[in-house]
Amino acid sequence: MSKAMFEPIKEELKLLEEGLLNSVSSDKDIINEIASHVVRAGGKRLRPALSLLSAKAGKNYSAKKVLPLAVSLELIHTATLAHDDVIDGAGTRRGAATLNTKWGNQIAILGGDFLFARAFAMVAKQNYAPYVNYRISELIANLCEGEILQDHSAHVALKDYNVYYERIKNKTADFLEVATELGGFVSGVTKEEQEGLRRFGHAIGMAFQVTDDILDLEKTEEELGKPAAHDLVCGIVTLPVIYTLKESKRAGELAAIVTDEHMTLEMEDRAIEIVRESGGIDFAKSEVKRFLDDARNSIPATIPNDVRDSFLMVADFIASRSF
Repeated sequence: MSKAMFEPIKEELKLLEEGLLNSVSSDKDIINEIASHVVRAGGKRLRPALSLLSAKAGKNYSAKKVLPLAVSLELIHTATLAHDDVIDGAGTRRGAATLNTKWGNQIAILGGDFLFARAFAMVAKQNYAPYVNYRISELIANLCEGEILQDHSAHVALKDYNVYYERIKNKTADFLEVATELGGFVSGVTKEEQEGLRRFGHAIGMAFQVTDDILDLEKTEEELGKPAAHDLVCGIVTLPVIYTLKESKRAGELAAIVTDEHMTLEMEDRAIEIVRESGGIDFAKSEVKRFLDDARNSIPATIPNDVRDSFLMVADFIASRSF
């Protein structure tokens, strides 16, 4: 990510890293080791950064007030990744060994639960308006719902775009929507600005997840920092595959592959070849552009120019990201 993209919050992002480590500290060495492992693994920090940028748009901005929210959002995100890695049997995340690889599934699940608890405690301690607690609770429910829907439809030759969009809304877009909306909310943006920020976060989240699904089929494990073609191998049908199942003359061959729970490497390579040749990836990229256009058009005209410029750079980053 470009440093210029988050220039208005560069000092807050430094404090964020300190806050993350402080939030998971414990007088038990093993807890410190487990929690700090996932925090130090880093990541894009997109969710807390968006909440901080949105907060900068408010007339009552206070770093002291919004940083606990930003830290909590990143802890929640990290907790969900710890649980996802157990579900998926993933060995690496962000280029580092996952919790389940280092300590086993039981510790990984409990480690994720520990991060959830610390996040909720931090939000409760701030005495934010009840709406903040409600939206975060709703977010967690939607995340779980998205994962359940994804698991339920594994190894099914899905041809319904709406089912896919509902799934990624719950899994990803809702999170970025909450980040942008609540960042502005706790800093006193107007109702109109809050709605614009919410819509921006939603559209950015949809574009982000579709891009993730494209990269899963285009990049290597070394480039991604996590297993490539992971969704395909797990039978998770994403937008490029859905398009191909609906439009390609080779849809039958592809359907036979994605519904096979014992997919071989050769089958995986063949499926990716069919998707690419059939225009599935190109179609998905056109949808990313559509969502990013929506995001840019949703940015409130009344927010500070430097914040607006940063939001536009976030959209440009997603349009061109390769990891």
